[in-house]
Amino acid sequence: MSKQKLWGINIILLALSCVFIFIASQMASGEQSGKGWSPSDNIPQIVKGVDLDKRYVFCEELLPMDNFDVRERLDRELMVNTYWHSNTILALKSTLRYFPAMDRILREEGVPTDLKYIAVAESSLRNAVSPAGARGIWQFMKGTAGDYGLEVNDEIDERYHLEKSTRAAARYLKSLRKRFGSWANAAAAYNMGGGNLNKNLSEQRMDNYFELNLNEETARYYFRLVALKYILENPREYGFYVEKEEYYPPLDNYRTVAVSNPVANWGDFARDEGTTYRMLKIYNPWLTDNFLTNGSGQTYEVRIPK
Repeated sequence: MSKQKLWGINIILLALSCVFIFIASQMASGEQSGKGWSPSDNIPQIVKGVDLDKRYVFCEELLPMDNFDVRERLDRELMVNTYWHSNTILALKSTLRYFPAMDRILREEGVPTDLKYIAVAESSLRNAVSPAGARGIWQFMKGTAGDYGLEVNDEIDERYHLEKSTRAAARYLKSLRKRFGSWANAAAAYNMGGGNLNKNLSEQRMDNYFELNLNEETARYYFRLVALKYILENPREYGFYVEKEEYYPPLDNYRTVAVSNPVANWGDFARDEGTTYRMLKIYNPWLTDNFLTNGSGQTYEVRIPK
C-alpha cells in the first residue's frame, strides 16, 4: 500500500476519533447537567417514568399496589396526565379558585376532600357541557341534579353554581358509597351510573372495583382520580412548575344582591349595579339566559364583583 493511501486512512481514522470524543463528551455533560436540573435551565422537558413503589391512598382507601393489573392501570393514568401538559397545568392553575370552597363543603357534608378530584376528572374545573347533556364542573345530568335539589330550567341552571353543585355532588356520592360499600365503587357508579355498576357487580359475582371488568372509561376512571390527586398535590414531583402568582385567583371579592322580582335584562341589571354583563356571568354562571321571569317570586343571591 502506498504512503499516500496510508496517510489518507490515518486522516479518516483521526477524524472519526474526534467525532466520537465530541459525542461522548456531550453525552457526559448532559448526564451531569440532568442531576442539577432546575426550571431555569434551557431544557424543554425531561421524560421519565413515575414512581409506583409507594403507598397510594384515595379517600382513605389504600390501593392494592401488589396487584400487577392495578399498578399498570395507575401507571397509565399517571403517565397520561403527567405528559398531557396543557390540560394538567390549566387544572393546576384553577385549583386555588375552586378547591377552598369545595374542601369546605365536602367537610361540612362529612365526606373525604379527595372527592374534589372527581370534578377535575369530569370537567378539568370548567363549566363544561358533555354530548350526553351533563353540565357544570361536576357534570350532573338534569335528572340527577333535580334529585339533589338543584334548580334546572331555561333561565336558571344550578349545575353551574359552584357551592350548590358541590354540595349536591357530596350528597350524591355519599349515597353511592352507602349503596356500594366503598369510595372506589362510588366513583365508578358516579361515572357509569348506579344501575350499570349494580348490573356488573351482579353478573361478575364481585363487589371489588379493582377486580371488575368494566367498560374502558369506567375501568380507567378511578385511577385517573388517583393520578390527578397525586399530580396536583405534588406538581413539582411530576415536572409542573407554577409560581404562586400564576394561579387563578378565587372569585371571592363580591357583594351579594337579593333578587326576588323579575329581571327584564341582566345587562341593564349589571349596569345599574356598577358592573358589566360579562362580569355578572363570570360570577354567576348559573344565570343561563339574559332575563329572569321568576314567576314564583323566589329569592336568588346574585354576586356583584367589587
